[in-house]
Amino acid sequence: MQAHQNTVDPEEVAKFEAMAAEWWDTEGKFKPLHMLNPCRLDYITSQIAGEFDRDLSAPEPFKGLRILDIGCGGGLLSEPMARLGATVVGADAAAGNIPVAKIHAEQSDLNIDYRHTTAEALAEAGEQFDVVMNMEVVEHVASPISYLTACRQLLKPGGLHICSTINRNPKSYFVAIIGAEHVMRWLPKGTHEWSKFITPDELYKLLEDAGLEPVDRKGFVFNPILWSWSLSAKDLSVNYVTASLKPKT
Repeated sequence: MQAHQNTVDPEEVAKFEAMAAEWWDTEGKFKPLHMLNPCRLDYITSQIAGEFDRDLSAPEPFKGLRILDIGCGGGLLSEPMARLGATVVGADAAAGNIPVAKIHAEQSDLNIDYRHTTAEALAEAGEQFDVVMNMEVVEHVASPISYLTACRQLLKPGGLHICSTINRNPKSYFVAIIGAEHVMRWLPKGTHEWSKFITPDELYKLLEDAGLEPVDRKGFVFNPILWSWSLSAKDLSVNYVTASLKPKT
């Protein structure tokens, strides 16, 4: 069996482990994710429904699909997927996130398989999924190409990979670091490293090099007047998301 490089960055894991207990505090350190979550879910659910021919108005439209939420944190995306009927595995390299996620799922009467593990370890174990959700993780790993290769190996042929991250340009430095960490203080200083941000073209190339076929990308755009997020086909200047497929053969 092929051995995988461990792409976990211990310093990055420690940052999020220190914030673990605050995952479900909508006014705490993860306020930006709670605000972004409805927009993220709109994109994720529409991509899954389109790829697997599911009717989102039906009860449990994702029943029969096995979904991996890699870098699941406290379960902000795992729980909605479980409510839609999917069999969900939530994985995180930060051990402190898992008990938080498990407790909240139990309180919500949801059956989610949360594990303290990595994409590489799951791939080595031969795990297979219809969908891999890889949201706001790739900018925190030591080797994006090794990490994305493991994500591709975790997909069944024809499987869907959804990956979001932050663009690298002067605007993203101002918005994601100066704005979010220093001005709004939504996140602790040092949460993000601008040098690790990835442009959309760079991510497309990484996905292709990892053996995936990119099929879509959209921007997540924050409106400070309406205080809300929306999807944009043109503005990928800060936060953005991609969809890609594992070839069927």
